[in-house]
Amino acid sequence: MASYSPESLMTLSTKYCLWNLEGTLCYMQDNETLRLHPDIFLPSEICNHLVNMYMDLVNTDNSFPGHLSFFSLFSDHRSTRLTHVHLRGIHEDIIHDEDLVAFSKQDLVELRLVNCDRLSAKSLQTLNNFRSTLVSLSLFGCNNIFYEEENPGGCEGDNNSLVNPSRQVLVKDFSFTGFHRLCFLNLGHITDGVNVDRLLRPLTTLTSLDLSGIQLNDIQFLLQWQKRLGSLVLYNMDLSEEHIWVLLQLTNLRHLDISRDRTSSFYKFKLTRKVLTAFVQNLKNLVSLDISGHLMLDNSAISSHDEALGPASNEPQKSSIEPFRALNRSFQFLGLFDTTLCNLTHIPAYKITGEANEDQILNAIEAYTEYRPEIASRAINHLFDIARIEQCDQPLRALRLVISALKYHKFDKSVQVTGSAALFYLTGSDYRQEQSIKLRRQVIQVVLNGMESYHEVTVQRNCCLTLCNFSIPEELEFQYRRVNELLLGILNQTRQDESIQRIAVHLCNALVCQVDNDHKEAVGKMGFVTTMLKLIQKKLTDKVCDQVMEFSWSALWNITDETPDNCEMFLNCNGMKLFLECLNEFQGKQELHRNMLGLLGNVAEVKQLRPYLMTTQFISVFSRLLESNADGIEVSYNACGVLSHIIFDGDEAWTIAEPRRVEVMDRMWRAISSWDENSRRNINYRSFEPILRLLPQRVAPVSQHWATWALFNLTSVYPEKYCTLLIKENGIELLKGVIESDAARSETKEMAKNVIKFCENFKEDQMDTSS
Repeated sequence: MASYSPESLMTLSTKYCLWNLEGTLCYMQDNETLRLHPDIFLPSEICNHLVNMYMDLVNTDNSFPGHLSFFSLFSDHRSTRLTHVHLRGIHEDIIHDEDLVAFSKQDLVELRLVNCDRLSAKSLQTLNNFRSTLVSLSLFGCNNIFYEEENPGGCEGDNNSLVNPSRQVLVKDFSFTGFHRLCFLNLGHITDGVNVDRLLRPLTTLTSLDLSGIQLNDIQFLLQWQKRLGSLVLYNMDLSEEHIWVLLQLTNLRHLDISRDRTSSFYKFKLTRKVLTAFVQNLKNLVSLDISGHLMLDNSAISSHDEALGPASNEPQKSSIEPFRALNRSFQFLGLFDTTLCNLTHIPAYKITGEANEDQILNAIEAYTEYRPEIASRAINHLFDIARIEQCDQPLRALRLVISALKYHKFDKSVQVTGSAALFYLTGSDYRQEQSIKLRRQVIQVVLNGMESYHEVTVQRNCCLTLCNFSIPEELEFQYRRVNELLLGILNQTRQDESIQRIAVHLCNALVCQVDNDHKEAVGKMGFVTTMLKLIQKKLTDKVCDQVMEFSWSALWNITDETPDNCEMFLNCNGMKLFLECLNEFQGKQELHRNMLGLLGNVAEVKQLRPYLMTTQFISVFSRLLESNADGIEVSYNACGVLSHIIFDGDEAWTIAEPRRVEVMDRMWRAISSWDENSRRNINYRSFEPILRLLPQRVAPVSQHWATWALFNLTSVYPEKYCTLLIKENGIELLKGVIESDAARSETKEMAKNVIKFCENFKEDQMDTSS
């Protein structure tokens, strides 16, 4: 069984405050700017948590109401303390220069800016405020931060003038002068043209440097940190012999990443046995090496005969990669994704990325998700193949990693397509038992995010299919309104993919089945009834009765159950016209007829709507359907139910000349007497209230008989469910009233006695079982 690990009190409290800022920490000044209450002081632990969780919610929860002035809450260092800030711009308009200015009086120790495209050179000046305290800085993917706008004729504050190369000037006078404590620096994917040597030269304490995606012909400037640099990332840098020579001088390196994306561009450099040997011989401290994506110019593997000897080992002396046999100890991490080396048997590393097996693939997703979605998506695709064809050995880890990737890269098509496909298999019945409520809710969140953020057919289909793996509506109830809005949005699109339409209608139907009336009324107001009727009209025009047609009528049946407003909406939107046209066009479709008559039964239960059904045309159709054998007794039963409620209103409510009321009642008696009392039913009652209200009366014995027959059938065939329901809703007392009534017919009284007996026997059996 899955274990449920609740979130920490700190996390729960922080989330609550962020969702309710005005009701907790803040007040609104001039109806537009958030301000902290004057008696509040927040220490660094809480401030860090607030800012970083705020960013997480903005980036991963589409329903979270972010606020433009949120970061200004931390502008006063006397009431707030910030030390570690992580800002990630999943889309371009999320982080601005002013937001960073809000932190300018804080003593930041760590500042991670990732993919913040809106930041310009103004933010470089803001960074100077942190130079005496900053130990760790990331500017990864901040493509415009070294540009200042050249806008002499423009208007200051024009938000539409997004930083744009044609109007930018590269800043060349900024350097990290004065950043005396800075040890960890990530400049991945900074703008071409920045003089990295000049930029970094003032740094004396650097121990970790990431230059991913930067093309540098000369990296000799790295030698100034020859004795200090412990981690160096040169991902996607086109290397040369000169680069390798410099790397071999950095003898203090513990982590070296020279990996690349093989699909992005052509690389001249080819890795050789000689280079790997040199790494082993010169970089004695190396515990982590990533050479993913490299083509080997020569064979670095041992012979296939030696390769096959013994079970898989990570000991250096048994290494299948010849140069690594000289290692003093195994690598902690070895990146071999997109290389042939990952397929070898004996690899001297505790954690390996590759595509040879599930563990390597999961390691790759874990290692590359945050900064390399192009690699992570390919790793997820390999995971998808395993989940689809084989069986995952680490399903929980796999699921968490895919969720993380989808959160990080909400607008990346490749990640969304492969990730949503993998989710479908990872949330299936084979793995469900191990998954906690919390984890499955996280899946639902990223699925709904994907549906909102990426309107691509494959993503939409994958997301809808994944939702089908959940218990509906129970598991989706915490996002009930949101998921309904998304599905109705899909179904209201002008051009629709047939498979997505079918799945979406199925989900809509399931979502309105077995939920309370408040939920149904809310969904009805969102356009549920009109959307289903539009789908039915389209199918009718095309003369097609398929699953979409049947599911749409079924959904209308469910959403109108004990919901008068939705019933009225159905009538006002020409629902009866569509009913007659479908009945005429698809005469042999039994399930369709059952669904339509079930819906009209709900309409007939609403007293103020019954006059709309009192027409010669409608009553004649219902009377004719009493003789139908379609779907067992279901169509005849439902037609009789509709008429029972209409007949119950008395002779004065019968405002039509034909057919006559007495003739209809005679046909109802004949129909009821023809039904098999032991029929298995394709129906689901949540309440007997609409049936029970037909029992205490004298004006329509046939309506009373239909209601009693219904109770007799359901309690005898399904005693466990329906005896309990009948007893709970005081049905026994009402049946006793039928038995005592001089207006009830003898067969009705006899049937009522049998229902009471069924319930008494059921209660006795339950007592025997419990004792």
